[in-house]
Amino acid sequence: MSYAEAIQFLYGLQLFGAHFGLERVQKLAALAGNPQQKLRFIHVAGTNGKGSTCAMLESIYRAAGLRVGLFTSPHLVSFRERIQVDRQLIPQNEIVRLVSEIQPQLKEFPTDNPPTMFEFVTVMALKYFAEQNCDLVVWEAGLGGRLDATNMVTPLASVITHIAFDHMEWLGETLAKIAAEKAGIIKPGVPIITAEEQPEPLAVMQKVARENNAPLTRTRNLKFRIQNPIGLSGEHQNQNATLAVATVEVLQPQIPVSQNQIEAGLQTVCWPGRLQLVERGAQNILLDGAHNVAGAEALRAALKNEFAHGRPVFIFGALADKKWPDICRLLAPLAKKVFTVPVASRRTAGADELAEVFRAANPAMKVVACEKLSEAIFACQNEPFVVITGSLYLIGEALEWLGELPADDPERGLNDWIGPKTRQ
Repeated sequence: MSYAEAIQFLYGLQLFGAHFGLERVQKLAALAGNPQQKLRFIHVAGTNGKGSTCAMLESIYRAAGLRVGLFTSPHLVSFRERIQVDRQLIPQNEIVRLVSEIQPQLKEFPTDNPPTMFEFVTVMALKYFAEQNCDLVVWEAGLGGRLDATNMVTPLASVITHIAFDHMEWLGETLAKIAAEKAGIIKPGVPIITAEEQPEPLAVMQKVARENNAPLTRTRNLKFRIQNPIGLSGEHQNQNATLAVATVEVLQPQIPVSQNQIEAGLQTVCWPGRLQLVERGAQNILLDGAHNVAGAEALRAALKNEFAHGRPVFIFGALADKKWPDICRLLAPLAKKVFTVPVASRRTAGADELAEVFRAANPAMKVVACEKLSEAIFACQNEPFVVITGSLYLIGEALEWLGELPADDPERGLNDWIGPKTRQ
C-alpha cells in the first residue's frame, strides 16, 4: 500500500458518514489490543477554543520534558496534522503501516455498520501514541463529547472550554442541550476544569459533575498570573491559557510542572490559522477560523484591540450548515470591502448568497462575489490589510496558497463529512 492508497482508503470510509455511539470504536480498539490502556489523557471538549487549549497544554507539558501526543481535528492542510508526537506530524510511512494493520479488522464488523473514518483514525492515533511511548496524550473531542469516538478513554482530567451555538442540528438547539453533550466527557471521580461562565450551560456541567462525584474547577475562581505574553493573539487566548494552566495545576500531584515550564510552554505555543498574521512585503494578512458567531465576536474584539493596521478588506467563506448570515452581519460593519468565496467543500455556502447578506448589512460597502479564493487574493494584492476568515477549511486553503503550510491538496477533502445519522 502506498501513502496515496492509504489516504484513498480513508476517503472510502467517509462514504459511511458519521454516527454517534462508542460501540464500534471500542470494538476496533479492542481488536487493536486496547492501546488506550497504556496511555494517560487530558480530554478536551467545547465549542470554541478546544484546539488552542490543546496546543497550549501540549506545549506546556513538552516544555516540562514529557513526550506528548496531540490528537486534533480538523486538519488545515495535511491529514498528518491530526496525529502528532512532540509537535512532529506522524510520518507518511506510519500512516501506511497503521492503515494496513487495522484495515483487516474491519471484516469483524457488519457490512452495513462499519467504523466511520473518524473512529478508524481515533484507533490509529491510540495505537501510534502507545507505540511511541507517549507520557501524556492531549486528546481533542471531535463532535460533541458524550457519544464522540474520543470519549472511549478515561482521562486524568476532562476539560470543557466554552459552550456556544454550533452543530445544533446534532447537538441540540439550546445551550443546555449542547452543554449536556459536551459534559458527557465527565467521568466518575475524574476532575473537570471549565472556563464556562454562562449560567445555563454551567448549571448542566455542575449537575453532571455532582452525579459523577467529579471535582469541578472553574477558571473564574482562580487567579493565575501569566507573567509574559503568550504565543497566540487575542484576549480569548488569554482565557484559554488560564484554562490550560488551571488544568496543569489540578494535575500537579500526578505530573509536576514548574512555573518556568508553564511560562515557556505558553510563550512558544503555535496553533496556525487562529489570528495568525502573515506579512507579505507591505501587506499584512490576518487569518482566523471564525466559523461561528462566538468566533466572529472574538475576531471583532481582536481587530479592535490588537491589530492597528487600519480598516481591513475581508475575504470570507463559510459552510452552509453554519450560522453564516449572523457572522456576515457581525463582520460587515468592520470591513472596508468584502470578497466572498466558496469553500472547497460540498457543504459550502455560495459566494453570491454570502455577498447578498453582506450588502444588506452594509449597503455603502463594495462587496464582490468571487469564484475561488485565489481570485480574491489577487484582487486584494494592493490592499495593506486583508483578513481571511470564516471556515477553517478556507483558512487551510489560504495557508497552503500563501506558502505557509506545505501543499497536500487531496487531503483537505478528508475534513468533509456527512452529518451524524443517529442520535441516542
